Amino acid sequence: MSGHSKWSTIKHKKGATDAKRGKIFTRLIKEITVAARMSGGDPDGNPRLRSAIASAKTENMPKDNITRAIKKGTGELEGAIYDEIMYEGYGPGGVAVLVECMTDNRNRTVADVRHFFAKNNGNLGASGCVAWMFDKKGLLQVEKAGLTEEQLMDMALEAGAEDVMEEEDEFQVITAPEAFDSVHEALAASKVRFIEAAVTMIPQNSVEVTDEKTAISLLKLLESLEDHDDVQNVHSNFDIADDLMEKLS
Repeated sequence: MSGHSKWSTIKHKKGATDAKRGKIFTRLIKEITVAARMSGGDPDGNPRLRSAIASAKTENMPKDNITRAIKKGTGELEGAIYDEIMYEGYGPGGVAVLVECMTDNRNRTVADVRHFFAKNNGNLGASGCVAWMFDKKGLLQVEKAGLTEEQLMDMALEAGAEDVMEEEDEFQVITAPEAFDSVHEALAASKVRFIEAAVTMIPQNSVEVTDEKTAISLLKLLESLEDHDDVQNVHSNFDIADDLMEKLS
């Protein structure tokens, strides 16, 4: 869990700039659009859309943006048609990497993803080579201010969460995918402040990276993938010691 947590923290800090905020909105709009296209524009009957809207609200996306994205998905407004693809591979140090993409040009996307892996001492693998190392879970990252772990535990478990963990700068609430919405709504109603909230892929085990050059290559790979317009999410199972992570940051 530590590697997932650290990379999520890095992404959040990187996302503080306006440019990164724009990328976050673009990715959320794609997810909302695809969810609405697949199962309709009513969140009550579309769990994926409901989760996407919850994530968008956590990022303070304006309501009009959400509405337009839904209408593009249902065909009420014109919009691009995206294919969903999951790429899998190994980064430096044997770290597993999952790359979720939405693209209107598969050839461009796979060429770019393969290039990023090769350039940073990794290898793009076959479908299924690392996905089995991850579990699909709801993850709600919660600010610590004004909240104890016991208080959050009581609220989260009552709402259907599986676990609550304390990290250095945040609490993390883990849920089954189908319980994500109810837990998110219950905590939001209690004025809990979210850093990030989404259904994601959490590694079952982590791979320790101790060599500085390997860690640098790995983080460059993950950042290159994250910055690509066709990439929605990047998941990895690395674990880098806090002192090395601090040095590289």
